[in-house]
This record gives sequence, C-alpha cells and structure tokens, in this order.
Amino acid sequence: MQYFEKEGRKLTGSELKIISGTANRILAERIAAKLNTELTDVTICRFADNEIFIQINESVRGADVFVIQPTSNPANENLMELLILLDTLKRASVKRITAVIPYYGYGRQDRKAQPRTPITAKLVADLLTVAGAQRILLLDVHALQIQGYFNIPVDHLFATPVLFDYFRKTKGNYTVVSPDAGGVERARFFARLLRTNMAIIDKRRYEKNKATIMNIIGEDQIKDADLIIIDDMIDTAGTLCAAANALHEKGAKNIYACATHGVFSANAMKNINNSFLKKVVVTDSIYFNKNRSDADKIEILSIFSLLADAIERIHKDRSVSPLFLDAESNHLVGLE
Repeated sequence: MQYFEKEGRKLTGSELKIISGTANRILAERIAAKLNTELTDVTICRFADNEIFIQINESVRGADVFVIQPTSNPANENLMELLILLDTLKRASVKRITAVIPYYGYGRQDRKAQPRTPITAKLVADLLTVAGAQRILLLDVHALQIQGYFNIPVDHLFATPVLFDYFRKTKGNYTVVSPDAGGVERARFFARLLRTNMAIIDKRRYEKNKATIMNIIGEDQIKDADLIIIDDMIDTAGTLCAAANALHEKGAKNIYACATHGVFSANAMKNINNSFLKKVVVTDSIYFNKNRSDADKIEILSIFSLLADAIERIHKDRSVSPLFLDAESNHLVGLE
C-alpha cells in the first residue's frame, strides 16, 4: 500500500489555509509543515466566564481553509471551539471550509440502543454543518454509518496502514485478535495484511465501560503466540486489559494492543500498567504527553502525513480513495 506523496509539491488553485484549534496543535503544525506552509495566525482565548473568544489575525478571503480539531476530552470544550472556528470562517468570506476531525467525539452514540436516549453523533453532524462546515474529513469513526449523518461531502480515512507498518517492521509470531464481534472485519483485514491467523473475543457488556469475557473463538491460535488486539479506540482500557488477562491465561506469549484513538480516560494508564499488555500502540489523533511517568507501555505513531496527503488531494480536487484503498484487493483499508 502506498499512501505517501512525494515531498515539495507546489499547491495550486485558491490559497490553502491550515487553522488549528487548541485540542492538538502539535499534529496541526506537523501537517502544515508537510504541506510546506504555516498555520494561520488565530487568537483563541477565554473570557472571564470561560466563554470562548476567537479572532483570525490574517485575511482568509477566498481561501480554501482546513480546520484541524479533534473533539476529544474535554469533548464539550473542544467541540464548541470547533463550532466557533467554523462560524468565524463562514463570516470571513472564505471559499470553502473543511473540518478535519481526527477524533470524532460523541461518535459512540450513533443509534438509539435504549429507549429515550439521544443520537448525539447525528446531533454533532448537524451542529458542524450549521456552523459552517462545507466538507468533513474523518479518521476511523466508531461507526461507518456516521458518514451518512452529514448532508455535505465526507472523506473517511483509516489509520490501518500506519498501524500495519509498525507491526510489519517488528518480528513476531502474530495472531490478530478482535476484542468483540463488531471489530471482526477490522481484525480480519489486519490479519490478512500480516498474513497470519485471527481470534475473536466474545464479550457481554453490562455497564458502561465494563464488560465480561465470555468465550474466545479460535482459542487454538492463542497458545505461544504473539497477539495483537486491534480496536478503533482505547478509552478506560478496562475491557482491553480484561481481554489481555484472559488471553494470558490461555497461554499467549506477548500481548500487544493497537488502536487509532488513544482516549485513555479515568484509570486507563493504571489498568494498562497492571495488565499483561506488553505495549499499546495508538496514533496521535488525540494529543498524548508521552513524557508522563506512567506511559512506558504507550507507543505513539503519527498520522500527520496521511492527513496532509488527504488535505492536499481535497485542495487539488483529486481523489482521496488511494489513501484508503488496498491496491491489491481494491477494498477499503480496515474492511474486507
């Protein structure tokens, strides 16, 4: 798979502008550098009552603007900041506004799983559109149907190539493990890339962020193997660590976990450090301070080049599909 473009190209068409919110400025800076440009000068601050104030300090009239802001924790703060950025640009006579959301907050509430509950993934889509977004760029949303919640163009990328490259370069007798039935397609595709076997964990969720392991399908692939548990996100890591412990009891050799989004809320670091997980590999879709004292097991891979290539293709009105299609099978990366 090839998803990197050659360096040093000159962007054409209307002027490209990259704007960053405060949620993950380091990622935005790396994207801008990849595109041979600088971040647009923006003031983002708080009034005394904590209301958000934003001012763009240079002209963006007629520009093709990309706003980079994951709506991660604190989700409400980062989402509101993104909405105000979009509204600011809408009133500044830009040519087009694309919201680049590496992590789509509220994405797990994508349907009415119980009576009298909201579908906040759709609500957020409506808010972004009303605020001024004319195009959306997403990365590994929790449910693919979220793309259909928008009435504007949506480009959806997968981080699978970045995660695959990491494990391809390491040596191991790998078996890929899906932590639940919903992730089987992702695990199957990852296993095919690594040319290895897979297993599935059957679990039942009784409380939010808590699950009980019920059964391991493909148990004969576990003993003495190096396992890769793959998921779209890691939140409290409670379920992940319970899965790792269950797999260890079945004779697994080394147990790794990988996911696109490292949410790492509540006691996630404590859970990971007290588990049989050898390493947890995530991308920088959500900012994470790798220098913190409890992060020895965490490996951060950057998706800046993937997002930069997508932004350039959108800016040039070129197809984005080469970034998430497997050249051999012509199937979506992340799905088989």
